[in-house]
Amino acid sequence: MSSPLLPDALWNLIQPMLPPAPRRPKGGRPRLADRACFTGILFVLRSGIPWEMLPQELGCGSGMTCWRRLRDWQERGIWDLLHFVLLDWLARFGQIDWSQAVVDSCFSARGFWGVQTGPNPTDRAKLGSKRHLICDGRGVPLAIQLTGANRNDSQQALTLVDAIPFLQGERGRPRHRPDCVLGDRGYDAEAIRRGLRARRIMPWLAKRNTEHGSGLGRWRWVVERSFAWLNQFRRLRVRYEKRADIHEAFLALACTLLCWNVLRRHNVGASG
Repeated sequence: MSSPLLPDALWNLIQPMLPPAPRRPKGGRPRLADRACFTGILFVLRSGIPWEMLPQELGCGSGMTCWRRLRDWQERGIWDLLHFVLLDWLARFGQIDWSQAVVDSCFSARGFWGVQTGPNPTDRAKLGSKRHLICDGRGVPLAIQLTGANRNDSQQALTLVDAIPFLQGERGRPRHRPDCVLGDRGYDAEAIRRGLRARRIMPWLAKRNTEHGSGLGRWRWVVERSFAWLNQFRRLRVRYEKRADIHEAFLALACTLLCWNVLRRHNVGASG
């Protein structure tokens, strides 16, 4: 038997964080249930189909209804909140590896022109976006950001580190700084090293113009795996959204689902 698209345990976690339905004193058609819309959004994220082709058999309403709910929840910061709550839950049960964090980026081709796109300097100036990701030592996504493909990795590194939220661990004060940050040659810049040291983080960055085989691959592979996990969501393989906020909403939701998979894998705090 296949697993449900939106398990009860995940919905029970999400539901309290959704905003209440707006009042309609003049009546009108009944509002589609949040769970139905959330299921439709998940189906589009996983399958990659266009909104207008959302199957009516799912009972999720029209694709435009689900798109509006995705947009409205993004405007209210719901998707980032969900990602933060799952991260905080993992931290409370000791499932965040603060000993090291790994940064990297990957190119995403664009289906249409849109905000936060640019010419990729490494691929014949093809237009697209770049996803900048920082994950912990186990590959849990701590923060993700979207820029144009012409944005250099080194320009986004410190911003990405600062985007890690404060997470409450098993004991002590909340934490948001790893012990060290690993990166490939794209992050070889003295300004990044100084910035990391100023934040009391040890920089562990490969140097340019040196022979391959720095040895960082034995730890850096987790971020490559995280990108592979993200690309399993077909809607993220190619950026079809003209609006950057819609694509960022999908990215935050995908990171939330990756954190949820870690929770289920370790049977931490949730079941179902």
